[in-house]
Amino acid sequence: MNIATRPIVAVLGTGLIGAPIARNLAARGFRVRAWNRTAAKAQALAAAGIQACDSPADAVRDCDIILTVLKDGPSTQAAIQAATPALNKGAIWLQLGTVGIEGIATLEALAEQLGLVFYDAPVQGSRQPAELAQLVILASGPVVQQALVQPIFDAIGKRTLWLGEQPGSGSRLKLALNSWAFALTHGLAESLALARGLGIDPALVVDVVTAGPMDSGYFQAKAAAILADNYSASFSIANALKDARLVVEAAAQAGVQVDAAQAGLHRFERALEAGHADKDMAASYLA
Repeated sequence: MNIATRPIVAVLGTGLIGAPIARNLAARGFRVRAWNRTAAKAQALAAAGIQACDSPADAVRDCDIILTVLKDGPSTQAAIQAATPALNKGAIWLQLGTVGIEGIATLEALAEQLGLVFYDAPVQGSRQPAELAQLVILASGPVVQQALVQPIFDAIGKRTLWLGEQPGSGSRLKLALNSWAFALTHGLAESLALARGLGIDPALVVDVVTAGPMDSGYFQAKAAAILADNYSASFSIANALKDARLVVEAAAQAGVQVDAAQAGLHRFERALEAGHADKDMAASYLA
């Protein structure tokens, strides 16, 4: 790829997932600019050849493609609105965060107002898959620009699932998938906590499950973290709580009763109240 023809990509949000996304894009030859509300997080990417910017407007100026990887709908909306004076009309906006049903509708309307080509593309995966470019992208948006978008997704993920032209399908699927991830997390946490409460070594639960029909890589990773009392965040309690609320809200709008999701939301709330906001969501065990 010729340097002069490489697309300029602005990454707004360089947290646990946004930072490795930016690095993987740079490694694949894209010219990457990064902005983060905490400037040091964007500046830390300079060693990867990424230009840190002081504002969203600086990041998107003369930019072909914009990626938002921010915490929620309001923060994403605020970043794009701050970037408005420097936006190229017709630029492609890839929205990768988990913002919920109402959030994605608001962002789609904002994109239309600003003349941006909008893709709803939340990612399935946490910090480690992001670092390894093994995310699954749940994409929906106009067919006409997909050939330009696909190389971006190929640089950050192992698979892109195209769900149609209407934005919002990706966000809806992401909520269903998060419901399952949270159920797995809480189920494991409660099983190990119950074993300990009954005077049984929790490691025995892992021993019995290993290599059986209930085993999985996710089970092993979260169990290892709990048994080692190591809650370095791959996906934090604070973010899990935000997403769990989105799941419960979406279920209420759809008329679906989600007893387990509701209980899981309360468990994340207890973990947050106990001071575990920045720990991995496996800290459900500590609730």
